[in-house]
Amino acid sequence: MRYFLGVDTSNYTTSAAFFDSETGEVIQKKRMLPVKRGERGLRQSDAVFHHNTQLPEVLEELFSLCPPPHCIGVSVKPESRDGSYMPCFLAGECAARVIAAAFSIPIHRFSHQQGHIVSALYSAKRLDLLSERFLAFHISGGTTSLLLVTPNGNKLFNTKTVASTLDLKAGQLVDRIGVNLGFPFPAGKMLDETALLSQADYFTGAHFKLKDGDCSLSGLENKAYKMLEEKTDESDVARFIFDNIALALNEMYQAAAKTYGSLPILFSGGVTSSKALRQRISDILPAIFSHSEFSSDNAAGVAVLSFLEEK
Repeated sequence: MRYFLGVDTSNYTTSAAFFDSETGEVIQKKRMLPVKRGERGLRQSDAVFHHNTQLPEVLEELFSLCPPPHCIGVSVKPESRDGSYMPCFLAGECAARVIAAAFSIPIHRFSHQQGHIVSALYSAKRLDLLSERFLAFHISGGTTSLLLVTPNGNKLFNTKTVASTLDLKAGQLVDRIGVNLGFPFPAGKMLDETALLSQADYFTGAHFKLKDGDCSLSGLENKAYKMLEEKTDESDVARFIFDNIALALNEMYQAAAKTYGSLPILFSGGVTSSKALRQRISDILPAIFSHSEFSSDNAAGVAVLSFLEEK
C-alpha cells in the first residue's frame, strides 16, 4: 500500500489529493469555482458544470506527480446523516468510479464533513483522537455545526450533531458582510485581512441568541449593517463579526460540555482559516486547529480516510 487518492467536489472548490502512506505526506491540487463579482453563490447546475470542466485538469496535474493509486476515497454528500444530498458531489463520485474501474482499485465513499474532520486532525497531527470521543465544529458557508465524534471500528467514526445555528451559517454571515463591503465572493479571506487591521479591543458584547445550545446569528448581521450605516470603521465591523462568531461558538461548546463533559474540541471548515477568529477562539478555548490550507475545502481528508478504511 502506498498512494491513496481523494476527490472532493464541494459547492465552491474542485479538489483532489494523494496521501502517501509510507511518508505520511499529502499532495493536493484544488481550484475555486468561479463566482461573478457581486454575487453570493452558485446554482448547483453551475457548480456541477464547473466541476466537470475543472476536475479533469486538477486530476491531470495530480497524476503527473504521483503513480496510480492503490485506493480511492470520494465525498458523495455534505453530511453523514440520512437524506443529506447536494448535486455538486455527483461530479466527484462519477470521476472516482471511472478511476476505480480503470485501475481495478477499491472505492470508498464518505461525507464532505467526514473529510473536513480528518483533514483537520491530519494537519494538526492528532489522528490519535479517532480512538476516543471528542467534539468537532464544522464551520463553513453550508453548515455551522457542533458534532460529537465517537469511534466506530467499522466506519472509523460516527458523528452526531449536538448543536447548530438556527438561521445563518457563520460562512454565510461572513460572505454577506464581505460582499456588502465590495469584496469578491467568497469574502472570508478579505474580511479576515480587514479585521486584522482593527485597532479596537476585543468585542465582548454578545449580539447572538442561544436556545438549548443552538445559536441564532441574524441579530449579529443586523448589528453589523447598523454599524456600517453609522460609519463605523470597516476593520472594526469585520473584527466585530469574527469576535462574535467566536463568542457564539464558545457558548455552543459550553452548553454541549454540560452534557458530554470537557472533551477535546476540534475546529474544521473554511471559516476556521480566519486568523482573527483563531485569535479570539484561542483566547477562550483550548482549541485544536488545522493548518489554514487544510481548513478550506480540500480532498486530503477523504484521501487519508481511504487509507484508514483499507488499513
